[in-house]
Amino acid sequence: METLEAIKTRRSIRKYKKEAVPDDILKELLEAGMSGPTGGNGKPWQFIVINDPEILRKVPTVPSGAPFAPDAPLAIVVCGDLEKYPGLSEEFLDVWVIDCSIAAQNILLAAHGKGLGAVWTGVYPMEERVNGLKTLLELPENIMPLVLIVMGYPAEQLPVEDRYDVSRVHYNTFEIENK
Repeated sequence: METLEAIKTRRSIRKYKKEAVPDDILKELLEAGMSGPTGGNGKPWQFIVINDPEILRKVPTVPSGAPFAPDAPLAIVVCGDLEKYPGLSEEFLDVWVIDCSIAAQNILLAAHGKGLGAVWTGVYPMEERVNGLKTLLELPENIMPLVLIVMGYPAEQLPVEDRYDVSRVHYNTFEIENK
């Protein structure tokens, strides 16, 4: 699948077939996540792969925003290691959020390109979701869950949407009307 096609046709899929995702595809998804740019070359990401059905069943029992997780064969929690940027000034402390968001987007696009359906479930900064996943997954204090990506082979097909909106495009200055 060509890159722009993948970007324009990717949808948030919440219904999955029971078919497992092969390990080689999982590795490719994680490689895609680790291939994005990072601020200060920090590479703050840590990935928790959840493929144990028992843990997937527990995901909705903690505040997670993912009641559909038990129906999926796989989830990846993209986390930031808060110790990866020692010495950064206060204004850069949240750079891990940007870096890990890029990693998550790369995983979503790679999953779509491999014929998988996936959905981004926001975790950070919602304290209840952060604490729920930290407890369930036994995360150390310095590892912060950012997003839970639930995925599998899609059992639903959503229509492609044209999301381009010319009123959101401005040239050189913020114009009220586009010319």
